[in-house]
Amino acid sequence: MLLSTDFLFQPFHYEFFTRAIVVSILIGGTCGLLGVYIVLRGMSYIGHGMSHAVFGGAVISNIVGINFYIGAAIWGILSGLLITEINKRYKIKADAAIGVVTTAGFAIGVFLMNTGQTPLKNFEALLFGNILAVTDLDFIFILIVSIITIIFIFFFQKRLLFTIFDSETAKVYGVNIYRIELLFSIILAIVVIAAMNSIGVTLLAVAIIAPAISARLITNNFFKIIILSSIIGIIDAFLGMYSSFYIDSPSGATIVLFGASSFIIAIVYSHLKKLQHIHFHGEKKHSHLHTHSEEHRHEH
Repeated sequence: MLLSTDFLFQPFHYEFFTRAIVVSILIGGTCGLLGVYIVLRGMSYIGHGMSHAVFGGAVISNIVGINFYIGAAIWGILSGLLITEINKRYKIKADAAIGVVTTAGFAIGVFLMNTGQTPLKNFEALLFGNILAVTDLDFIFILIVSIITIIFIFFFQKRLLFTIFDSETAKVYGVNIYRIELLFSIILAIVVIAAMNSIGVTLLAVAIIAPAISARLITNNFFKIIILSSIIGIIDAFLGMYSSFYIDSPSGATIVLFGASSFIIAIVYSHLKKLQHIHFHGEKKHSHLHTHSEEHRHEH
């Protein structure tokens, strides 16, 4: 029994791994929370796109000689502004604007990595993630970003919902849709920047989207979706980190695979739920599995 307990708690004997688990939980919960609004807005591609866009800013900041967080933040915010402006002024759909702007940002990063005269550090961690190498600065930044995201969602929740489900009515009630969308893009950019060094720009989209769509398959209640998506994000991150220790796999990829697995489980649950017919007789609830044919009836 003692041996099995030591085996189970072995990862927590290492300070760097314990910190990585805490970081992954923060990232998983924050991505799960923000992902709900991205999915409901029908902009799932923006998580993938923004993570690629900020890569260009990170490379440029390294060439200039400043902290990569600064360059990535500026580039991410500018990308969000540009996408919002293109969508508003030229009536181009958001997904098209996201595709062009963010892919161009990523291409600039790749171009400069291969042609720049200034020696560049290894950007493999930004592409594929290296959560075990997070520094104290990374941890503080991720913690601050998580707090800012929670505060933003708390204070702007109603206005966000208004802009998602009924933008025309929101305008009537004086909600500045442009400002809300801009703030949301900025928050998304800093979340992506906080997470990309841990999970990687090529994998981050699943960490943002998978918990939200999994929660959406399980329930239709908005507030339950928010809570469930955050919990799923945290569980995926924890299990991914924890299991990567024993199977010696890349942490970011393992977290993403758990995210994909949670989505598959949610699909199975949703399918079984559709098969299960639930109805009431007075105060008694009755449920059973059945398939629908052209004509069927229940006798009790």
